[in-house]
Amino acid sequence: MTRFAFSIHARDGKARTGTIAMRRGEIRTPAFMPVGTAATVKAMRAQEVRAAGADIILGNTYHLMLRPTAERIHRLGGLHSFMGWDRPILTDSGGYQVMSLSSLTKRTENGVTFASHLDGSRHLMSPERSMEIQRLLGSDIVMAFDELVALPAPREVVKDAMDRSMRWAARSRAAFDAGGDHAAGAALFGIQQGGLDERLRAESATALRAIGFDGYAIGGLAVGEGQPAMFGVLDYATGQLPEEAPRYLMGVGKPDDIVGAVVRGVDMFDCVLPTRSGRNGQAFTHDGPLNLRNAAHAEDLRPLDEDCRCPVCHGPQAASRAYLHHLIKSGEMLGAMLLTQHNIGFYQQLMAGLRTAIAQQRLGDFAASFLARYQAKGRFAQ
Repeated sequence: MTRFAFSIHARDGKARTGTIAMRRGEIRTPAFMPVGTAATVKAMRAQEVRAAGADIILGNTYHLMLRPTAERIHRLGGLHSFMGWDRPILTDSGGYQVMSLSSLTKRTENGVTFASHLDGSRHLMSPERSMEIQRLLGSDIVMAFDELVALPAPREVVKDAMDRSMRWAARSRAAFDAGGDHAAGAALFGIQQGGLDERLRAESATALRAIGFDGYAIGGLAVGEGQPAMFGVLDYATGQLPEEAPRYLMGVGKPDDIVGAVVRGVDMFDCVLPTRSGRNGQAFTHDGPLNLRNAAHAEDLRPLDEDCRCPVCHGPQAASRAYLHHLIKSGEMLGAMLLTQHNIGFYQQLMAGLRTAIAQQRLGDFAASFLARYQAKGRFAQ
């Protein structure tokens, strides 16, 4: 049984393409992980997500802890069986949701006490509890518990959160390693913090290296700093992390964010944008995002994207922009389902294109061509 093995097959500048081998299958990198917050990639069935090209999905520790509870999922056979997904699952640690969704949080060295957004009940999330939840879920890649800081923030606030996150990373490592059979078959990723400060990022990377992890995430970005600032951090952050391990940029992002991050050496991504945008009438295309609510699409018989190979754009059941506009304006569930299926397919095709370009040593041309077309009409939905 292969627990975790990362192989780099080709490099182009800082970018790499390779595979992560795990007991439930291989993950081709660079990889985009669709977000399955509540044991579902919203508006899609598991087999559709796989058919789109996804090798791995992300589950949400915070939400699943509250409903239906990790204990119930464990009794029902684990998250894979529960949601009908037999390939790798990465579970986040819950740190982001504790910051973004809860009210009246109280942070101590032990962990974070928070109020459930569902019923106001009080819970303590600590490194040990986060590892326990992820073990009960049966995830393949477990994330260390950390503290996230929204940007901008004073340096002392960012440093305090980073230092605490590194202490929590050591506790996460110990709690994960005590997990018996689950630890023997799963992997643990540490999360680098430090905001936009290069020295704090370096301190964090040094601490994580000393603890030792299977992979390393770049956390604390995509929280309000903007793309130029994010890219500024990625220019040095990937080089601070071990070359032989995968690098995961958490919560990113838009297609042009992903292209820029791959160029800078990132291997893994996740984001709610493809699914959330689909539910809100927005489609991602090679020519930029489209807002299907706009009247301009009412009599447009073209597919969303002539160069997209997803079933929504091509094939016997392809849908026109006019039909999708009608579905969205009418509030029909099918509209959200089809746009989500297209968006997930578009993202997976982008990742496949990036992998091929790296393998063929033409990433620079691929990125320039993609970005020139994608950004031609600006960064707003048409």
